Amino acid sequence: MSEKKKKIIQIICSAILLIIAVIIDKNTNLAMWLKLLIYCVPYLVAGFDIFEEAIEEVSEGEIFSEDFLMIIATLGALFIGFLPNSEPQFTEAVFVMLFFQVGELFEIIAEGNSKKSISALMEIRPDYANFIKDDKVEKVDPKIVKVGDIILVNPGEKVPMDGEIIEGSTSLNTVAITGESVPRSASVGAKIASGCINVSGSIKVKVGKIFEESTASKIIDLVQNATESKSENDKFITKFSKIYTPSVVLLALLIAIIPSIITKNPSVWIGRALTFLVVSCPCALVISVPLSYFGGIGGAAKAGVLVKGANFLEALSKTKTIVFDKTGTLTEGTFEVVAIHPEKLNEKEILHLAAHAENFSSHPIAISLKKAYQKMDNLDDNCKISDIEEIAGLGIKAKVNDTVVYVGNSKLMDKVGAKTKDCDKVGTIVHITDNDDYLGHIVIADKIKDDSRKAIEGFKKFGIKTVMLTGDVKNIAEDVAKELKLDDYYAELLPEDKVNKIEDIIKEVDNKKFKVAFIGDGINDAPVIARSDIGIAMGALGSDAAIEAADVVLMEDKISKVLEAMKISRKTQKIAMENIYFAIIIKVLVLILAAIGFAPMWLAVFADVGVTVLAVINAMRTLK
Repeated sequence: MSEKKKKIIQIICSAILLIIAVIIDKNTNLAMWLKLLIYCVPYLVAGFDIFEEAIEEVSEGEIFSEDFLMIIATLGALFIGFLPNSEPQFTEAVFVMLFFQVGELFEIIAEGNSKKSISALMEIRPDYANFIKDDKVEKVDPKIVKVGDIILVNPGEKVPMDGEIIEGSTSLNTVAITGESVPRSASVGAKIASGCINVSGSIKVKVGKIFEESTASKIIDLVQNATESKSENDKFITKFSKIYTPSVVLLALLIAIIPSIITKNPSVWIGRALTFLVVSCPCALVISVPLSYFGGIGGAAKAGVLVKGANFLEALSKTKTIVFDKTGTLTEGTFEVVAIHPEKLNEKEILHLAAHAENFSSHPIAISLKKAYQKMDNLDDNCKISDIEEIAGLGIKAKVNDTVVYVGNSKLMDKVGAKTKDCDKVGTIVHITDNDDYLGHIVIADKIKDDSRKAIEGFKKFGIKTVMLTGDVKNIAEDVAKELKLDDYYAELLPEDKVNKIEDIIKEVDNKKFKVAFIGDGINDAPVIARSDIGIAMGALGSDAAIEAADVVLMEDKISKVLEAMKISRKTQKIAMENIYFAIIIKVLVLILAAIGFAPMWLAVFADVGVTVLAVINAMRTLK
């Protein structure tokens, strides 16, 4: 039986027994001690587990717990009727314990709902792998599959570990990993992550990571461990409770003893002290604030953002400066032809010569030239390519059919005596010449992600300063910064320069109020990610080093996901602060009323259990 069902049965049984006790009390003229025995039955049914927890806590040295305070207050209420000139409070005593259990029930429901968003992630962990050996397929535990092994993933199955498709094509449902519901096409050569669901065709995958290191396992481990790191508000509540609880117990004793001696009316002041104790329990704060962050972390995970702790979720809400790496973060990280400027011949003929001259090169620029030409025509034509000569640091010389061409930078053109033309486009300029007869140039650049534009606009609306750090040359960095309307940029930086620069940016910010976040994806970004207040790694294509160093991992390479995480963090922070202020204000007001005799026991119950229930319901909003 679940904990929730047990709690509901306990509350219902106690309520029924209380009604029976009240009926017997009202319709009979029993002695006080017999009435006490009758009311003890529903009281003990409602509170037996509270007694168990209190005894365990006291044995561990935790005397001033909410359970212990509740027992003192309710036992006092049961026995106060035996004092001279005092009214019995049997019903009130049982009600306090009963409603305390109602508060516990709401806590169980709220925690259960927030855990659902976390435990749902457990479903992405695959149960088996179709291991291929000697052309035979065998279902095995994915933990025994090694890097380099070949596995088969059939339609409807989960991808068991990260790898590369070597045969077949399919569509992948990545919602559990990235939060995106649109299926993605994947074919030979595509990298795929564990936890995705194969929607259509069967595929063979070469394993790239063992089961424990694969994406699905890492997601589950990160989210499960995230709740262990406390936010500043959590830490405040812990410190507050350690000071607050002993203080109110001492005040309750003073209220019970000193006025009783002065007025010689102990029953009145002991009753007020007991009411004071009921009000004083800090469970509204102790339960609702951690629950708010727990829900926020779960909500972020559903959106494809893994936050490694409540402290980092809280820090996101205080972010005032976001620093970006350029390549692979703001840009696609892949070169492509963006312009062709012919001096002689036409665009297709210029690109034809350049692509064929670079046909056997694996350099990124050569690959971009070949891809661009493939879109226009077939590179595997009958053209004859010979006399290839690579000129280190300058470019390449080759004979394409009967034409000798030089393809490279301006220094190569100077070397062969070709006069180049200036280009107003920003990017890598590839010049083409037929001996000393200049034919024109091609502009190759890294494309800015469409998502980057949307994200930067969002950050601006949030009032966040945007800065770019890059190792690229100044004119390219300046063009990207201008295109995206960034507030600042720094170019031609080595990894150690980036660390120094992030330290300078952090010094410029009031670190007690505001935080600096850095978003990157490469191995060289790991030191900067680790040094910033909040390190954010692009998880889908990012390096393992960056992901390990990061505080927040984006499961899709979209920086707009950070905007979603910030909205969640700000909402979570707002809800946590609402609960803190609401609980403390109500507690203080009712404590004052209890001390001066204007707070009956029902109001004390509301100030404790009622406030707890309302705070927990408010905390549950973080799940939406």
